[in-house]
Amino acid sequence: MSADTGAAGAAVATARRVAVLTGAGVSTASGIPDFRGPAAVDVWSSEPPVDAYAADPEVRRTAWRARLRHPVWTAEPNEAHRALVDLERSGRLRALLTQNVDGLHGRAGSGRVVELHGTMRATACLGCGARAPMSAALDRVRAGDPDPSCEACGGVLGPATVSFGQPLDPDVLRAARTAALDCDLMLVAGTSLLVQPAADLVVLAARAGAAVVVCNAEPTPLDGLAAAVVRAPVELVLPELVAVPRADPERPVRTWGDPSTW
Repeated sequence: MSADTGAAGAAVATARRVAVLTGAGVSTASGIPDFRGPAAVDVWSSEPPVDAYAADPEVRRTAWRARLRHPVWTAEPNEAHRALVDLERSGRLRALLTQNVDGLHGRAGSGRVVELHGTMRATACLGCGARAPMSAALDRVRAGDPDPSCEACGGVLGPATVSFGQPLDPDVLRAARTAALDCDLMLVAGTSLLVQPAADLVVLAARAGAAVVVCNAEPTPLDGLAAAVVRAPVELVLPELVAVPRADPERPVRTWGDPSTW
């Protein structure tokens, strides 16, 4: 174990309420390209701006054809996803905040997932908001419907995801901020921390007194807040960190989310 990994492992070992923030780097080992990487152009450019998507049937037909080929449908959880399931089973996971829309944390067995940017595994009507499984819409596309509409109201159907520039669901953002305020460790994995408001959750946790550990292949703008920074593939790092034996913290766990601090 390197010195950086050792410091990160010590922070995880003494944590009692952990909030985890994950990004695309957690799923690259599952075959889903990082949307900022060179292999990602064809995958992520298939989701056009909402205004264009709502107005142009041809844009929607192109998007539906691309969704059929998306690697998310054949991807399987990897060791990073499974390590976070182990962390949850230890009873220390406050929440798993993810920017990913692939649903792999849930498929791995995590139950405390907050999907900041929604999910590709469901559809949402742009009109009435009705949700349904994405698989049902894709079955209609395979059967010959190039632009499936909402079965509840006939409106435009799209993935239940948050596009760039769209606001996050207020309830989802509130749950994420509450978790950030109520953790003693913010564990960041596989994210560049360039997307807001997700990156602000790390700042919020640090200001509330939580330690921060960043595990990412490249530098992030918030590395300076971290007690430890690990530069290695997260599917290798997270199992190692979670496996470190638990240790008693040096001080009582007190956060802004703890009523004893009010």
